[in-house]
Amino acid sequence: MIIPDRNKLSDIVEVDETYVGGARSGKRGRGAEGKVVVFIAVEVKDFGTGRVRIEPKLDVTSDSIQLFIRNNVYMGSTIISDGLNSYKNITKAGYKHKIETNKSKLDDEELLPNVHRVASLLKRWLIGTHQNYASEDKLKYYLDEFTFRYNRRTSNSRGLLFYRIIEQSVIHQPVKNLEL
Repeated sequence: MIIPDRNKLSDIVEVDETYVGGARSGKRGRGAEGKVVVFIAVEVKDFGTGRVRIEPKLDVTSDSIQLFIRNNVYMGSTIISDGLNSYKNITKAGYKHKIETNKSKLDDEELLPNVHRVASLLKRWLIGTHQNYASEDKLKYYLDEFTFRYNRRTSNSRGLLFYRIIEQSVIHQPVKNLEL
């Protein structure tokens, strides 16, 4: 459902990671067992959010974060992130970087409200649509579907949405090794 050569996000973009799947008990957030790291980038607009980009990753290293940003955000854009050390080299890669670490804010959701709202919607969608069953091998497909739906949430034409899906299925290369 994703066009391979789609436009990158631009201007002001919030970037953060969340964790999806795994057991419910035990540690939450970074370091939780059995969970997949998912990077989220959200365009910040004057009134709400713009488009999103969401991808699963193996780790939260500086290299992984820079690769995600380079693939999904135009160079020169402003990246807003939390104080995670892995974001420290963003400016060297050609981006403006604003670190949001206001201690007067009560929790992470207040620091990066747009990206956390999208993460919350994603997790709620996975629970509601897939009964929280998001196998690691198919998670990328689920994330692509959520991205497609989110980026077209304000569309008034269902016919155009159907047209875009058909158009993308025609121009996209066949997907191999899918287990049913």
